Amino acid sequence: MDTSVFLLVLVAALLHAVWNAAVKLDDDRLGAMAVLVLGCGLLAALALPWVDHPAPASWPFLAASLACHFGYKVGLVRAYSHGGFAQVYPIARGVAPLLVTLWAVYLFGEPLTPVQVAAIGAVIIGVLILALRGPGVLIHHRRAVGYALLTALFISGYTVLDGIGVRHAGNPHGYVVWLFILDTIPFLLLALGIHKTQTVAIMRSKWRLGLIAGGMSLAAYWLVVWAMSLGSIPVVSALRETSIVFAALIGIFLFKEPMGARHIAAAVSVAAGVIILRAY
Repeated sequence: MDTSVFLLVLVAALLHAVWNAAVKLDDDRLGAMAVLVLGCGLLAALALPWVDHPAPASWPFLAASLACHFGYKVGLVRAYSHGGFAQVYPIARGVAPLLVTLWAVYLFGEPLTPVQVAAIGAVIIGVLILALRGPGVLIHHRRAVGYALLTALFISGYTVLDGIGVRHAGNPHGYVVWLFILDTIPFLLLALGIHKTQTVAIMRSKWRLGLIAGGMSLAAYWLVVWAMSLGSIPVVSALRETSIVFAALIGIFLFKEPMGARHIAAAVSVAAGVIILRAY
């Protein structure tokens, strides 16, 4: 993988972990996500005059991806309502590249070498080491784990759909801009329909945070979609999930979640996978 693409995907991973932490920090997570989505949409709209429209062949993938993005946001909000940041985030992000690899290879014929498969496996193992802290997690946090797994399913869906769609778009930038503009509408309608007064209030009070977090989310996924237009979808997906290392650090220092041998083992496994992916 080209060095510049590799580094930009890692930057995207950091940005992704930070905006997820911002959503987790707010008690009204539905409102926080609505503000973030609105920020994404407004910033994407500003870029609209400067990009070409995606080719018609990409619109079916874009439409299906929008459905997955909506499900992802709903699942993530529900997961954070029932579980901790250091638990939900690694499960959602860690299971996703496994599913992406399966979808991309077996449904769309995306080529992978045995070394790349092993490297992706190392990343996934490291992520799951962070997420699954023994059988008690599954038993006592069934809702959090269930919603996190559902979120992972939606993540894998939109990742593969966007990876294929952007290759039909003729212009990755136009594809991303339209994706984020259209993605704004359904979730805002949902948030306003459920808690109109609270959502409007949080939009007024935290619009600056929404623009900042929304900008991070937009930049993070823009980089990922652009990278998928140039390289392997499973490889980019696995690299993106190095965000769990950043998320673990955020959980330790911001949310005061304990650090132990598990975190070190997970970081080593993820780092090994990333190094191999970079080399091959």
